[in-house]
Amino acid sequence: MATVVTAPAPVPPARPAPGDQRRRSGRRGPRYLAAVRGTPAIIQAMIAGIVILSLAWGGLGAWAVATHSSAATSLAYGNEPYSRDAQRMYLAVADADVTITTSFLAQAQPVPPGQPPSSSLAARQRLTADLASASQDLADLMSGGGSTQLTQAAAAFDADLAAYQGYVATAETEYAQDVIPAGDSEMEVASEEAHLGLLPEAKLIYNLQIAAVGTSRDQATSLPTIVIAIVIGLAALVMLVWAQRWMARRTHRVLNLGLVIATAALVISIGWLAVTFGVASSDLSTAIGQGANPAEALAQASIDVQQIRGDSILNVIARSGSPSLQTDSTAQAKNVGPGPGSLLGSASAAGNGSVTADLGPAITAAPAWYKANGQGYTLGSQHQYSAEMNSVTGTPVSSEYGQVTGSISGALDAAQQTFTSQADDASSAFGPLEAVVIIAALVMVVASAWGLARRLAEYR
Repeated sequence: MATVVTAPAPVPPARPAPGDQRRRSGRRGPRYLAAVRGTPAIIQAMIAGIVILSLAWGGLGAWAVATHSSAATSLAYGNEPYSRDAQRMYLAVADADVTITTSFLAQAQPVPPGQPPSSSLAARQRLTADLASASQDLADLMSGGGSTQLTQAAAAFDADLAAYQGYVATAETEYAQDVIPAGDSEMEVASEEAHLGLLPEAKLIYNLQIAAVGTSRDQATSLPTIVIAIVIGLAALVMLVWAQRWMARRTHRVLNLGLVIATAALVISIGWLAVTFGVASSDLSTAIGQGANPAEALAQASIDVQQIRGDSILNVIARSGSPSLQTDSTAQAKNVGPGPGSLLGSASAAGNGSVTADLGPAITAAPAWYKANGQGYTLGSQHQYSAEMNSVTGTPVSSEYGQVTGSISGALDAAQQTFTSQADDASSAFGPLEAVVIIAALVMVVASAWGLARRLAEYR
């Protein structure tokens, strides 16, 4: 009897454990890609990745350097000098008005028998020089262009300057003809033109320039662009180091000359950028902290001091008895200082030894000058106009005023010298860095492509 052999049932292939399946499906690293696509595909991907990162580093790094260098240069040689032009323009107009008004007030007083009348020649010469200086400062300021608002303010200032000169010329003619009341009236109109038109317009121009200084200052010390550029550079460095290690394991060659050259170029350019930005930031910090900030405070103090002086003289001319000018002068005096938090106090505490030393006379003389100004207003409120004029224009008050303005001017010069020196160092620090970053990026592209292409050729 024949034996029937039954074939065994087919055994289904064993399914991989869930963990094994996940591990296999998750293997997408360089070895897996090399197994699936081959080493040449990996090398080609390396070339593409390194080239992209190298170009990104070169483009972004060079742009960051150019932006900061341009802002530092603009701050040192553009906006800050233009703000000085605006400040000098304001002070020239204020000094012109104080000088000629004081002279005309003295000229209008009765002359004792046997004494010659006071001459206004020196005052008129100083007026002419001040107004010419203001016109030149305005021309220098506008030579750098500016916003629409700045252009409009400059045009208004120029028109009012011509009107002011006309009022002064008319007053001068009337005083020369001994028409004193008409001369006083015309001089009051001229002084009001200066206080209500010229000086506010000059201050607006100054404030616009200070805003431009702040913009350049922020751009020159901005961190985001530098940080992003360095992050891109570090990403390229990681890519180069990983490529070098992978190639060493895959080809059993310790070094790839092209990748070594690319890595060296990248490290040098990143280090150069970091050191340069650190040096430039330090110089700018000193320029701003010990130069621009105290200079801005002192410039504003100079403007306020001129305003205080102009208000006291305008009060003599107007004889209105209104307390508004005295109120304004009191507020300005508090702002100037030298108390804590005042303009003089802030400038003195900025850490610039030369500024602090130069401010000594102003800090000493300012309280006495404020007190003398207050006495003038008191006399005016009592309708003692002759005594008020003698108080405001007399030698003691004029001497104290001269001490305050001279001291502030010296301190302002010291602050501006500090700023110019440090800002110039910051601007120069960038030097050829932009070109260095671009050249380094090109070297990275060429060297890495050359080094990897040689390995790629071995598989063809």
